[in-house]
Amino acid sequence: MMSDEEREEKELDLTSPEVVTKYKSAAEIANKALQLVISECKPKAKIVDVCEKGDSFIREQTGNVYKNAKKKIERVLEEGDIVKIDLGCHIDGFIAVVAHTHVLQEGPVTGRAADVIAAANTAAEVALRLVRPGKKNKDVTEAIQKVAASYDCKIVEGVLSHQLKQFVIDGNKVVLSVANPETRVDEAEFEENEVYSIDIVTSTGEGKPKLLDEKQTTIYKRAVDRNYHLKMKASRFIFSEITQRFPIMPFSARALEEKRARLGLVECVNHDLLQPYPVLHEKPGDYVAHIKFTVLLMPNGSDRVTSHPLQDLQPTKTIEDPEIKAWLALGTKTKKKGGGKKKKGKKGDKTEDPKDADEPMDATGNGGASQE
Repeated sequence: MMSDEEREEKELDLTSPEVVTKYKSAAEIANKALQLVISECKPKAKIVDVCEKGDSFIREQTGNVYKNAKKKIERVLEEGDIVKIDLGCHIDGFIAVVAHTHVLQEGPVTGRAADVIAAANTAAEVALRLVRPGKKNKDVTEAIQKVAASYDCKIVEGVLSHQLKQFVIDGNKVVLSVANPETRVDEAEFEENEVYSIDIVTSTGEGKPKLLDEKQTTIYKRAVDRNYHLKMKASRFIFSEITQRFPIMPFSARALEEKRARLGLVECVNHDLLQPYPVLHEKPGDYVAHIKFTVLLMPNGSDRVTSHPLQDLQPTKTIEDPEIKAWLALGTKTKKKGGGKKKKGKKGDKTEDPKDADEPMDATGNGGASQE
């Protein structure tokens, strides 16, 4: 006999059509929010205003307070900026996240900026094809580093891709961006009906960004296993609000009612009650790109549910490595007889069906799942 807990656990994964629908509904909102944010990215636009438009769209679409991890920095966007947009939402705890890199310019992206974005995109395409039942987390770690090196770029250290479960954004199965002696994770094999957030950050520099100013951090998450009796009234006030409104998901400090939030947040972070999502910096002159997507490991193959088409890229490098070419040529669907019908997207709505990822990708860094 299964206990109630086991039955509950069994019901709430991708074997349940209702769960798949919730992931896909959250993904559709995330894709549309991303499209809205990109459309608001114009020279002289205040970053905080762009973020707030994305926040309010997600709140309005989900009818609740949802995780939204976009960075607030009090400055405006400038022509030529490479903008990294990172957001997500959940429906009943089933989470869809997405990150995208957009260059504020007309026409094709060229030079090293194109290289770093193509490196992230090609690494994401390879990861999509290797995050499949039977493969291991270390296979993905090794492959994405090889891809980045082909563009003379580095995968940024310290970025983790996590399994997603209901109300869990950082599940126990983890893919490391870069394996090194300081960061070790348990070897894990991907299994059918699992969901993953695959997070790729590339750099033309060293790939070892630094925290320059912790005041730039605006995204936090409650560390659920930590307790501490806070000394300051402001901290207790803010922590009470966080516990009520954001008990398990990341949140933006902008969403807190309390105007003295910054003061209270410091004590909460110092005592490990909150996990900060810091803003990190590479050296001046280095370019960084970020692509993140959510993938459902369905019985009929991998379903990448979040993405957005990239701008036209003209990288200075092309993929020559036969192993990378072979990975990119892999389909993402398991060939089973009867192949289900494909849902038609609304005319002119590119975010409705952001990929039919079964097509192989070409070796320039364009094409495949995140291009249309």
